[in-house]
Amino acid sequence: MKDDKIKILIATGGTGGHIFPSLSLAAFLKTKYEVEITTDERGLKYIKNEEKINIVKINSDTIFKKNIFKVFLGIIKVFLSFIFSIFLFIKKRPRIIIGMGGYSSFPVCVAGYCLGIPVIVYENNLTIGRANKFLLPMVKKILVSTNNIIGINSKYKKKVYPVGYLIRNSILNLKKNESKNLDRNNLSILIMGGSQSAKIFGEILPDIIIKCFKSGMGFKIYQQCLNQQTEMIEKVYKKFKLEFELFSFSGDMSKYYKKADLAITRSGASSLAELTNLRIPFIAIPLPSSADNHQLQNANYFKEKGYCFLLEERFIAEKLFEILIDLKKHKKKLFLMKERMTEHSDKDTFSKVEKLILEITNEQN
Repeated sequence: MKDDKIKILIATGGTGGHIFPSLSLAAFLKTKYEVEITTDERGLKYIKNEEKINIVKINSDTIFKKNIFKVFLGIIKVFLSFIFSIFLFIKKRPRIIIGMGGYSSFPVCVAGYCLGIPVIVYENNLTIGRANKFLLPMVKKILVSTNNIIGINSKYKKKVYPVGYLIRNSILNLKKNESKNLDRNNLSILIMGGSQSAKIFGEILPDIIIKCFKSGMGFKIYQQCLNQQTEMIEKVYKKFKLEFELFSFSGDMSKYYKKADLAITRSGASSLAELTNLRIPFIAIPLPSSADNHQLQNANYFKEKGYCFLLEERFIAEKLFEILIDLKKHKKKLFLMKERMTEHSDKDTFSKVEKLILEITNEQN
């Protein structure tokens, strides 16, 4: 019966980079455990909840702000979220709490620690996030995507538990057309701005795409943009009779992944991992304002593996055109990237997480 299942609470919130791995993990665990998710207001907009998992809203906030008044308000919200979590846990009695990073998970994990509930945190970026770094003294283990993670003090190294990237099964099991699409004259390019950066890509990239088109490079464009940008970008692309499809933010990118020969993307860990698992070469353009510049670290890691090109935002205007034209002439570079990507797989990630959960619950018995 449901009441006999071990209860696991997943604390998440903020951007899609935190939410989607949380939903992937919850979908896997719910077959054997009773799973509940806490999230903030921002996180709720990414959750369609097809999995019918119980969601609890937590009104947390970050304290890392320049305005001292907002810092004070943030501290109050974090404290109230902590108190709310204490009462929630007394009522729900979870056996394990899994924090998925970000400020929304922080008070939930601290509350769990104070009540003696084992806390695990997950970090998919190459640089440990601030919330997870503060939580390190309190957690039993920190799940990491790779051993190359930066920022963990040596005294906590024994807590590091490599599992890989938490990728949705719908993505891992996606059947891409692995025929010689790259031999075609026209490449299909997927432009992914992510939840935070579609606006900037919508402003900068169309001019570069047109410049490529004028230079004889043919392609079809699948571009993520804000709803208010659609009309403007459509007008530009239609003027030059480009093949294109515009779409707003979507939690399910499967439709576009199936069609893409190449992606231009921000460097959130989940997006890069999904592209790599699907063997889609990409041009990574890190978000300059990402906390502790973690997107640059993510992109560097995948570049060193030979899976992508790395392009800093300040060089887009002068360098992106050159990269695309070079790929037009030397498509073997894309074939080589696809081949290298076959060495990477995250299909065992969930089973590694479950193994740790079993170890912890067995200790409790």
